[in-house]
Amino acid sequence: MKKQLTFGIIALLAMVFLAACTNNNDPSPTNDETNEQEEMNHEEMDHEGMDHSSDGEIPEGLEKADEPTYAVGSTVTIKNGHMEGMEGAEAKIVGAYNTTAYAVNYTPTSGGDPVKNHKWIIHEELEEPGEAPLREGETAVTTADHMEGMKGAEVDIASSEDTTVYMIDYTPTNGVEKVKNHKWVTEAELER
Repeated sequence: MKKQLTFGIIALLAMVFLAACTNNNDPSPTNDETNEQEEMNHEEMDHEGMDHSSDGEIPEGLEKADEPTYAVGSTVTIKNGHMEGMEGAEAKIVGAYNTTAYAVNYTPTSGGDPVKNHKWIIHEELEEPGEAPLREGETAVTTADHMEGMKGAEVDIASSEDTTVYMIDYTPTNGVEKVKNHKWVTEAELER
């Protein structure tokens, strides 16, 4: 009986010890880490499965760039893509325009999760925006329809830059279908 009791106590102590060791090496993520991971996953998901081709229609009032760094018809490489399959893709310049480009936050009018830091909406794609540039934190309604639920959405300006924006055709590096008349990439996102 003493042997069984001793064996039982040793087994119980071993289980407690192993359980304590396992928990010390696997800390639970903090709320900040969990939120950061969810936001990263959301940013990756925002554009997945979307058709980013457009009809090539230019917003009223948008001015062609007189001497853009990358001329219409030239071939460039996308060095900083804001969607999966853009970075490193070869692109053809379809149009070049001088404007203010905005990164925006918005909730799609079609429902769904808020979209953070969407790049890019241009000043001419905002309803009655006043003079450019709008400042960080200002809001406006967009006429852009780059993604489902974007047109008519109220956007919060996350950042802005006065730049030349380009409309491009490119084939994503992830093997999906060629994108025609993609709106917009900035000069800083391209290279020869």
